[in-house]
Amino acid sequence: MPYLTINHLEKSFGPTRVVKDFNLSVDKGEFISLLGPSGCGKTTVLRIVAGFEEPSAGSVQIDGRDVTNLRPNQRNIGMVFQAYALFPNLTVAQNVGFGLKIAGIGRAEAATRTAEMLRLIGLPDLGGRYPFQLSGGQQQRVALARALAPKPRVLLLDEPLSALDAKIRVSLRQEIRQIQQQLGITTIFVTHDQEEALSMSDRVVVMNGGIAEQIGTPFDIYNKPATPFVAGFVGSHTGFDAQVIDPAAGIVAIDGAQLSLGQQLTALKGATIRLALRPEAARLGRADGRETLLKGRVAQVQFMGSIIRLSAMVGDTALTLDTFNRPDTPPPPLGAEVEISVAARDFIILGGAGDGIATEQTPETQRLA
Repeated sequence: MPYLTINHLEKSFGPTRVVKDFNLSVDKGEFISLLGPSGCGKTTVLRIVAGFEEPSAGSVQIDGRDVTNLRPNQRNIGMVFQAYALFPNLTVAQNVGFGLKIAGIGRAEAATRTAEMLRLIGLPDLGGRYPFQLSGGQQQRVALARALAPKPRVLLLDEPLSALDAKIRVSLRQEIRQIQQQLGITTIFVTHDQEEALSMSDRVVVMNGGIAEQIGTPFDIYNKPATPFVAGFVGSHTGFDAQVIDPAAGIVAIDGAQLSLGQQLTALKGATIRLALRPEAARLGRADGRETLLKGRVAQVQFMGSIIRLSAMVGDTALTLDTFNRPDTPPPPLGAEVEISVAARDFIILGGAGDGIATEQTPETQRLA
């Protein structure tokens, strides 16, 4: 039985529906990320679960109990905000113990729990400091400890890492995930950062326009996107228009090269469908196991350390591919004619040509979508 259940959730602000028939079941101890662009409704869903917003329709249940009409302080939920929201006039220890004091926990028990939380977040000796004396990452750790101190049933995280610099974000997201797994607390994490969602979550909910476009494991979300939006929003890709040659056999043609997609197609013979290819799926030159060979011309080279990202024009399409950096093998120069090998199994079928593909990719893939 799911521990947290969201049923047919709706939310409107005036005439604008920001959440539309949203459904989600979360198991006890599961880490779920709500991922999507600004304005997609992910924070509104989180605020409804927390009790800060009233739904226009639908219900929220925690551990078999309907909490839809309960106030936030009646739900036993921990909340961590983007802006930390620490009390500047209280010490770190007082901030962490604030929820315990409100709950009427005795002084000795609260002190023990506070010390336990400070050890958990790796700040056991900073209880006497004030928030302004801490770094941004330390402040966010304190906010997490404060949310966890009263032993909530559910932990909600509203883009808690977005105000931090990149290096701190990476280390802190690892710590948050480790703490979550150690405590086994059911968690919903809101983010617009796909790397955060994919690296931290048991499952990801990709939201767009108030609906859940796809719910799945990070592996499935990335490798088997259910909609053109998911394919475009999660990760980089190159889009191709392919002509259907034999629908039953799944044979299509891309820039004159025929390949079998290994599955029956619903499109009619002669129709044009949209395919996508991830940068890591293509190989420069001929490669075993990649039976389709495309010819292109190098249009752009981006050195990214361990990865070199190339853009090659294949007909009118700018194909993006990633190759590992090898000190003894420099990338081909701009304008060089190259062969690119791909496997038919790596193509993702998006639908008919002209379907909208939302994207936050490199300039060349934006132009293709």
